[in-house]
Amino acid sequence: MKNSQIKTPTLAVAIIPLTVLVIFLALTIHLFGGDAIAGGSQLSLLAASAVCTALAIGIYRTKWQTLEDAIVTNMRSATPAIIILLLIGAIAGTWMASGIIPTLIYYGLKILHPSIFLPASCVICAVISLLTGSSWTTIATIGVALMGIGRALGFSDGWIAGAIISGAYFGDKISLMSDTTVLASSTAEVPLFTHIKYMLFTTTPSLIIALVVFVIAGLSGSTTSLADTLAIEQSLQNTFNISAWLLIVPLVTGILIARKLPAIITLFASAFMAAIAMVVAQPDIILQIAQADASSFLTSFKAIISAATTSTSIQTDNDLLNTLIATRGMGGMMDTVWLIICAMSFGGVMYGSGMLSALSQIFLRMARRTVSVVGSTVGSGLFFNLATGDQYISIILTGNLFRQLYSERDLEPRLLSRSVEDSATVTSVLIPWNSCGMTQSTVLGVATMTYMPYCIFNIVSPIMSIVVAALGWKIYKRSQNHE
Repeated sequence: MKNSQIKTPTLAVAIIPLTVLVIFLALTIHLFGGDAIAGGSQLSLLAASAVCTALAIGIYRTKWQTLEDAIVTNMRSATPAIIILLLIGAIAGTWMASGIIPTLIYYGLKILHPSIFLPASCVICAVISLLTGSSWTTIATIGVALMGIGRALGFSDGWIAGAIISGAYFGDKISLMSDTTVLASSTAEVPLFTHIKYMLFTTTPSLIIALVVFVIAGLSGSTTSLADTLAIEQSLQNTFNISAWLLIVPLVTGILIARKLPAIITLFASAFMAAIAMVVAQPDIILQIAQADASSFLTSFKAIISAATTSTSIQTDNDLLNTLIATRGMGGMMDTVWLIICAMSFGGVMYGSGMLSALSQIFLRMARRTVSVVGSTVGSGLFFNLATGDQYISIILTGNLFRQLYSERDLEPRLLSRSVEDSATVTSVLIPWNSCGMTQSTVLGVATMTYMPYCIFNIVSPIMSIVVAALGWKIYKRSQNHE
């Protein structure tokens, strides 16, 4: 088919698949709540994909091969995330059974007072994510431990996850080693250090606001008494061999991340080290998981495989602790894996059919003054996170879409790169069907809609980006050549 014969989808048609998706997801979440990820959300995404495909082929004569190629391209970009997600499941199981997370919880209960727990969790995750450049790894390791500590202290899941995610995404956003930071700066053609320094004008106030909220919430959020905390500590000692030596595994994991080893290699090495620690430090746990009476090579092998791949419930003399230390392994990630596959299918057909491009024209038409240009960029980043289900695609599409417009309006490219990060990077975790939202919900064991209102940094960041633009603070024309 010649290019001149290909019709561009109209806005009225392009919005239909997105409307179908929103309606289906709203009904699914209303009916199934947190269980929507077990199948309802996936079917909603496939239904919306089918509607998009039918419209593209039926009205605009788009070739199926074009749509299939777009889906395959999307799937290819999601493959590393799926492997990482499965390895995170293995880490969750092996770190728990080896006593690493119980040890972190035990010492955390002694060190972190309830009144400072939420802001401290935010700061801890921010520092680790800043040093490692990975919000995913931070949340999957220290974040999981902090979830256990927070629950033991009596905080609600939403507040704990909100503090963890807020800190992790702050650090990820301004880290030199963050892939999203590098991607946003390179897409907008801005030097990395220039991009990071300019982000501080919106990122720092957003974090301060988040910490103030977490301080206030922490003063009244804990419902667990000292007796309950001591009971959990005693149960941990009775069940696991608590030892500071076990913290060597997370320490080495941090070193591997700092040395910029690929995430898949680092996570696999971390799970492997935890498996060794499990055999050395927790012989009783191995017998319990393997349901065996005597130790042997096969018993240890069975326990390691079970902890890494399947649901594992380690029994203690404390009901709350039983809930805290239950894990699902790699198998527990499968709902998220096929949700990612379905989300990538929807994003692929929307992109391949041209409907995503048609929808993006809404934001370009809204961009007139500087504040509306920034507002449109922020809105575009959020929209692409909703429509494509992937933050990397959202960063690339938003940056490419607005790069020429910023040039025409004589606006600095660093304003574009910052606006992209303030929206596409931080809002991805707030969307249930986005790969980030799905992953963090699964890793932390908290539904996206449950933690979303408490991710203060992620909510404030896009708003702060628009506010700073409206105030004109450090907003210059490119011709002014300001630093």
